[in-house]
Amino acid sequence: MVENFVGSWKMVSSENFDEYMKALGVGFATRQVGNRTKPNLIVRVEDDGQISLKSQSTFKTTEIKFRLNEAFEEITADDRKTRTVVTIENNKLVQKQSWDGKETTLEREIVDGKLIATCKMGSVVAVRTYERESR
Repeated sequence: MVENFVGSWKMVSSENFDEYMKALGVGFATRQVGNRTKPNLIVRVEDDGQISLKSQSTFKTTEIKFRLNEAFEEITADDRKTRTVVTIENNKLVQKQSWDGKETTLEREIVDGKLIATCKMGSVVAVRTYERESR
């Protein structure tokens, strides 16, 4: 299932991301940069079976490595320290981040050959769309 996500993806659109970052508690200056950044997403399965998600841009590159259904500590691009679990649900790669009594969910799915990332924090939803560059 994860194999469908493997490859390099280029962001082509981002909707409501500023409101999502506000809901997370991201400061104004960081939001300004975040709104202008169009990161590439690189998804790999490592030799040891771990999954790697790398978000790469001229501003910042972050990478997480994990095993499905196993909690791990993540330092997010906006420097939150979260307890994160990634699962597969309904053909979606679902990443749940918890910190300070809060929780956000990032759902990634393939729709018509595009990778759609839906970011949810409370009632705020942002959608970021990526097109495949390579496998």
